[in-house]
Amino acid sequence: MTEQPTGFGRYDADGTVYVRTPSGDVAVGQYTIGTPEEGLAFFERKFEDLRAELQLAKQRLADGRASADGIVQLIARTRAELETPRMVGDLSLLATDITELEAANAEKAAERQAQRAAMRAQTLANREAIVAEAEALQESTQWKATGDRYKTLLDEWKALPHADRASEQALWKRFSSARTTFDKARRAHFANRDAEAAQAKAVRAAIVEEAEALATSTDWAATRQQYQVLMDRWKAAPRGARKDDDALWERFRAAQQRFFDARNADLAVRDEALKGNLDAKVALLEEAEALLPITDLAATKRSLRSIAERWEAIGHVPRADKERVEGRLRRVEQAVRDLEQEEWRRTDPGRKAFASDTAATFRAGVERAERELEAARAKGDAKAVADAEARLTSARMLLEAAQKYA
Repeated sequence: MTEQPTGFGRYDADGTVYVRTPSGDVAVGQYTIGTPEEGLAFFERKFEDLRAELQLAKQRLADGRASADGIVQLIARTRAELETPRMVGDLSLLATDITELEAANAEKAAERQAQRAAMRAQTLANREAIVAEAEALQESTQWKATGDRYKTLLDEWKALPHADRASEQALWKRFSSARTTFDKARRAHFANRDAEAAQAKAVRAAIVEEAEALATSTDWAATRQQYQVLMDRWKAAPRGARKDDDALWERFRAAQQRFFDARNADLAVRDEALKGNLDAKVALLEEAEALLPITDLAATKRSLRSIAERWEAIGHVPRADKERVEGRLRRVEQAVRDLEQEEWRRTDPGRKAFASDTAATFRAGVERAERELEAARAKGDAKAVADAEARLTSARMLLEAAQKYA
């Protein structure tokens, strides 16, 4: 006997379960471990489970959490289920679910494709920006800053996702070429600088060797001048590496210091021996300064000559006192020269004759101005009188100055 429950399925007494389709009932399986009703319910649950799986896939696809491959596999499995049903339910709903799921999957695929295209376009734009900056930097001489920037650009390049392989390879070739151009220029620069530094070191080392060879010299004056020449050469020499220059400078200073320490020690001994000469010259200074103020120029000159002869015979004094004592003597000598010059100006015949002739010329000018004034007054010409008075005043001032000079 066959049982005919209402709905989309039925079962036979032997437990065989059928699903109703437009083309007729199709056996979906046999349930023998329970009642026929339980068997029908079992195959209905399989239908509901598959529908729930399709609905969940649609939701996950809408949320962007579904795998495209997983969706395709689910659709294929559902189609197989429709071809050989193993469930009981409205199979047309499954067909509708498949159609909707395929449409949604296709839409998502189009969205993903558009997103990938946009990403590829943005990635290429970002890479082109990196390449443009790299090419703009390839002629830079800011070696440290530019080198660091190239490292940053390379990191930015690596961090970008991959896009069009051919375009990326072309851009990478440009980027690599720009970086290589900069690196070659930087290596050449530092190679040249190293060569210049080596040359500068050799020049300064030669100066230091000369300075060290002079350190034990006892020719104080000549060696001091030689050290000054070496110092001028050092200042004019090209700069090398800071470390090398500092080390060579310390050697130069040490050599120079050895020489001057020995020189100062020797001169200190000599200065001590010259203190007696200083006392003798101070006594002569007191004698010379007693000649001032000068009352008899000839007698003062004779006394000063005697003092000078004795001064030279005494010899050197300590270096620290030399300028002081010689300055005092020069002041006395200058006083004598000043008085001689004044005496010469006062007694010079040529000067007196010139002054007399000049005074006579100005006197004639005064007489001429006086006559012009009298003539202007006789005519009653006020302007001519004023002009004549002005000329007379000027002529009298010149005459007075000439008479004083004479």
